[in-house]
Amino acid sequence: MNKEIFAIADADYDLPDNQDNRSPPPALGSPRRKLAIVVFNLGGPDCPESIKPFLLNLFRDPAILRVPFFIRPLLARVIASARVKPATENYAILGGKSPLLELTQDQADSLSAALSGPDLDARCFIAMRYWHPFSLEAASAVKAWGADEVFLLPLYPHFSTTTTGSSLAAWRDAALRVGLARPVTTLCCWFDDDGYVTATAAIVRRSLAEARAVATAPLRILFSAHGLPETIVARGDPYQFQIEATVQSVVDHLQADGETLDWQVCYQSRATPQKWLDPSTEEAIEAAARDKVAILVVPIAFVSEHSETLVELDVEYRELAEKMGVPGYFRTPAQNSDAGFIAALANLVQSSRGRGTGICSFMGARACPGRHKDCPMRLGTPALLPAPA
Repeated sequence: MNKEIFAIADADYDLPDNQDNRSPPPALGSPRRKLAIVVFNLGGPDCPESIKPFLLNLFRDPAILRVPFFIRPLLARVIASARVKPATENYAILGGKSPLLELTQDQADSLSAALSGPDLDARCFIAMRYWHPFSLEAASAVKAWGADEVFLLPLYPHFSTTTTGSSLAAWRDAALRVGLARPVTTLCCWFDDDGYVTATAAIVRRSLAEARAVATAPLRILFSAHGLPETIVARGDPYQFQIEATVQSVVDHLQADGETLDWQVCYQSRATPQKWLDPSTEEAIEAAARDKVAILVVPIAFVSEHSETLVELDVEYRELAEKMGVPGYFRTPAQNSDAGFIAALANLVQSSRGRGTGICSFMGARACPGRHKDCPMRLGTPALLPAPA
């Protein structure tokens, strides 16, 4: 495990034991308990002028640019400068900014409403990694609100040191800086949670029916996830394992009636010259052209629309498919604030809180095989208390 990149597994959060260490509920007649749910996401520029600083923040992250620390600032400036022009062109298609913050705020508002009740005042706070609102802003807001407890919820279903790991490390630093000390429950991943899988399969099923209604050729489903350099996975990052587990579970739901689907996992958004996970989405599109099948692209690793769905999938890959002669190109929308998806998130918060404070997966105990050394839960971590029925 690269300790510079990801040190939260052992040091930053106390791993749970089999002791019921939950704080007691408020006494009868007392004010509602304040639960701060901190939702993490990547972030995105909010105007053309913020595109370059957003890129600089991205490539200065040691979890992203894995080079010696004394080289990283210079290399980050070089890479960010080279990417400003194409990034500006992409964001121009979206009106000059990313829609991610607004969509995340919609999810946060829906989740707050789903969780709040007579005894619980639940409020979501957004912590973006590379643009405002940063973790420091979120931690300050949580402290000012006077939360009784904190729940850390990455809007990345699949754990990676490059996403959730980086966000949790940034949160820890921010919480220390503002002096926020409250009981914390951390959900590290939820890639095979039944509610998430069921909600995702329902969205795919709808778009599959819509595509079949107009397609003139057999249909292949491409589950497109954000890629990673193979070296990161080889070091023990569980991301690829979790992506493939999600896809298999979604496909199992879709094939529950006995139908056999034509489907494939692929990876998009390659950003460096290194060898990345394959097959790439571009390669999968080329294969579909050779096989003369239409494609339904499902953005499996994303739960909100942003540039990598609205531009990369909807514009760039569509153009590639047309150029290659693919006989039909369709795309499943991201979950955004889909009611089934929000209900799944609410259930994840409730079940995880019921197990106690500390770090957990959607199933409580470690969900990754032992070969994934960068799983934030150590091998041998005891299971949390079973979630209440």
